[in-house]
Amino acid sequence: MRLLIVEDDLNLSNSLKVDLGAAGFAVDTALDGEQGEFLGSTENYDLVILDLGLPKMPGLEVLKHWRDAGNHMPVIILTSRDAWHEKVDGFKAGADDYLGKPFHTQELLARIQALLKRSYRQNQGALTVAGVELNEELQTVTINGAQAINLTAIEFKLLRCFMLQPGKILSKAHLGEHVYECDSDPDSNVIEVYINRLRRIVGNELIQTRRGQGYVFGPQS
Repeated sequence: MRLLIVEDDLNLSNSLKVDLGAAGFAVDTALDGEQGEFLGSTENYDLVILDLGLPKMPGLEVLKHWRDAGNHMPVIILTSRDAWHEKVDGFKAGADDYLGKPFHTQELLARIQALLKRSYRQNQGALTVAGVELNEELQTVTINGAQAINLTAIEFKLLRCFMLQPGKILSKAHLGEHVYECDSDPDSNVIEVYINRLRRIVGNELIQTRRGQGYVFGPQS
């Protein structure tokens, strides 16, 4: 899953990039509203973390531009804890959640995971599809209740992307966009290598190839 952080506090932005990267997310950052608005309008993000007090373009204006353009990606706004009016304005502009500063990264991570599952219409709690259960905190997978298997960072990102969208055809390009950051240029063959590794873990039958289209995760109908 690919996230965008729009935050002008460089220390906070870098810290979140590291922490969320360790949690299995591909993370891009923007330090001002204009850059954030551009990235959110031109790149394909699963979720955005948006500060409201930004240089060049206020966060609220950034959010309004996205929503006016029909961009419905989930947005968590960051506000000062006592700025209740910012929270109200943010929700009116189309925000999905808010978090007051200062905050614990684990709370932000929990909100991100909950919003992503809601966005992809998945039940809250552990991701489970066809006997495959993904532990997002430990980055492990359990097959039919057997012993947990440790996943590499890319394996985890790919499997989470598949399990959030079971039954949907996902192209190599789509998978690459949601697994790697914007300054990366992965070879499509690399995605194929990791998919083959996942097949050896979850079973060949759960990741189907649709020739010329991409891949589908889930039991064959």
